[in-house]
Amino acid sequence: MRNRAPLAALGYLRIGEDGRLYLISKSEHYHASLGHNMPGYGLLDTARALGVTNATHNNTRGHFVRILERELVRIANGIDQGDEDSVTQVIQAKDGRVLNRIINLQSGSLAVEAAVKMMLARFYRLEAHFPAPKYEGLAPTFLVMADWQGGRQANYHGTNITTQTFRGLWPELGAKIEASGAYRVRPVRLNDIEDFKRALSEENRGERRVAGFIHEIIMMNYGGVRLESAYLREAYALAHEADVPVCVDEIQSCLWYDGLFLFKEYGLEPDFVSVGKGFSGGLYAASHIITTPAMDSLNQFGALVTNGQEELAALAYLVTMRFAEANGDIIKGIGLYYEKELRGLAGEYGDIILRIEGSRHLSSVFFRSPEAAIRFCAIMTEGGIDISAQNYKADCPPSALTKLPLTSSPSVVDLVIARMAEALKAMRREGGEP
Repeated sequence: MRNRAPLAALGYLRIGEDGRLYLISKSEHYHASLGHNMPGYGLLDTARALGVTNATHNNTRGHFVRILERELVRIANGIDQGDEDSVTQVIQAKDGRVLNRIINLQSGSLAVEAAVKMMLARFYRLEAHFPAPKYEGLAPTFLVMADWQGGRQANYHGTNITTQTFRGLWPELGAKIEASGAYRVRPVRLNDIEDFKRALSEENRGERRVAGFIHEIIMMNYGGVRLESAYLREAYALAHEADVPVCVDEIQSCLWYDGLFLFKEYGLEPDFVSVGKGFSGGLYAASHIITTPAMDSLNQFGALVTNGQEELAALAYLVTMRFAEANGDIIKGIGLYYEKELRGLAGEYGDIILRIEGSRHLSSVFFRSPEAAIRFCAIMTEGGIDISAQNYKADCPPSALTKLPLTSSPSVVDLVIARMAEALKAMRREGGEP
């Protein structure tokens, strides 16, 4: 792996320490959304030359940060570019499920953690002088996506200790937390609305109350499994009826889809949206949580971080967002073409491929055996396509994850598909077939 680390890169290509040329089919683990050294990021050099500083503070949010906050509100609410009056009206809204509050953070872990804190604030006071919370005295339960066996290993919402307990890490600590009544975690089965209904009913009784439902749409840390839109729409309706806030964790999927957020394409109305990874183009660690007036309940130091207001990071966001929004139709077309070609391969090599998961640029190939996934990725990497197998998740079929950069063209798709076909042919020959 170290030999493939980038020495230099341009666009969707990079030169590794081994001197070879690679195509970044995973967008450098989801960060390099526009590839490397995209010319538009030259604006950051201009900003530096003009003396723009990246060192700002919560009390001195700079010009680019304030522009970015308005743009995130605009896009999250589906407002057209230039319609500043509508943006202002949305920002001024005081109630309703309107996504008009932006909290600037640094990592995706911190973004989701901020949502968790605001969910917990309906059960516990942040500070002693705060008024009694709505569900004071009740024990909160967090609903997360289960793995195929009903366990916790599928969900992934960062590396902070609270969200790590959500996915089964720190088992002894998690058991003590649950035994104390501080909070508990309940996995809900993938795309199973009856199980979701059952969880709501069983957890909203007695001394317990559901604190929130947290989910990804494309579960890139669980083989790229995609949650179905019909399932999520019904789950949201049930959650809203039961006064359960929902956080859609779009750290992986944001930017790669229509309207820059996949929840918009699904027609969902979340209470929290996490934003990060590809928005800054891999140039800065920067994330945000977008939420509603009702959920924005913490004081200044409840969720913010000191260096979450970075001006140059905000400018990198704006450059990436403008490119993605201006090229939305082209990006969607290429994504659909890529998924169609992948499904064609799955049909031709059904003896090796189990199925295709994910959606468009964020697609994964599920294999019938771990050995097949590992061999496939080894052949692809040897051929200059940077790709890796995911075999470490229990009860999840072994997979090869891809996340093509938004700058990919049809010829890039053709190259990746052709190399995949060559790898599959070689694997079939190795298996003894003609």
